[in-house]
Amino acid sequence: MAAVVWSVPGLRDQASQFTAFNGVDAPVAEPAQVDVASAVAAAAAVAAVADNVQPHAQATSFLGSVTSNAVKPAPKPHATKVSAVQAESLGRYIARKYRVSNEATRMLISTAYGVGQEMGLDPLLLLAIIAIESSFNPFAESHVGAQGLMQVLTRVHTERFEPFGGSQAAWNPVANIRVGASILKEYIERGGSLTAGLRMYVGVGPDGTSPYGDRVLAERRRLASAAGVNADLPGAAPATPARSASAKPMPIPTDPSSEAVSVKNAEPGSPAVM
Repeated sequence: MAAVVWSVPGLRDQASQFTAFNGVDAPVAEPAQVDVASAVAAAAAVAAVADNVQPHAQATSFLGSVTSNAVKPAPKPHATKVSAVQAESLGRYIARKYRVSNEATRMLISTAYGVGQEMGLDPLLLLAIIAIESSFNPFAESHVGAQGLMQVLTRVHTERFEPFGGSQAAWNPVANIRVGASILKEYIERGGSLTAGLRMYVGVGPDGTSPYGDRVLAERRRLASAAGVNADLPGAAPATPARSASAKPMPIPTDPSSEAVSVKNAEPGSPAVM
């Protein structure tokens, strides 16, 4: 996984701006003390007051009713369903492995399921991408500028964040997941398969190679195992050749990986660049 670059000054600016605008005290970690748990908690607090982006079921119920306009789940095929017990098992796995608080984990999982149902994407796939891209750190930033949970290259996808108040929403967990998912969905449709879509998401060139796609699917299998659900994912078979993923429209990729942020050593913190 590509190295994640912490941008403390940027984080402070974002938190202070959100605080000033929404009137909420958002905790900001000190340079050498930033950790995923506190980062998610801070981002969750910000998300809780954002007009258009609020945590689903106020981060208390896993698959409860959506409480914001950000996500309006609608039944879609190919969505992995889980029981309350399975949801708890999944949450414990993520919280333990990625050092995220249980409350923040529930909010992120709930959001992934709401967005997945709305867009017809597998929620465990979205969570797997988040795990590989940012290790569930909402304030992760790559050296090329990919930001947030799904490492969206904000400068390339500025317009996608406008419904959420602008590019600063890249630090908002719910907004970032929704934007990243919309980009992934577009790439899957454009590439013709999940494998091709993942390649385009990470930005792999026509002749490039990367283990990104395999890593995402492997993590999804681990998440499915933790939840106790079927690990098989329809559409995960190899895809036909496709083209590189950049900030411009791209043709179909050809190598299981993804390239979300321009030149990023083809790994996390790369996705949303195309």
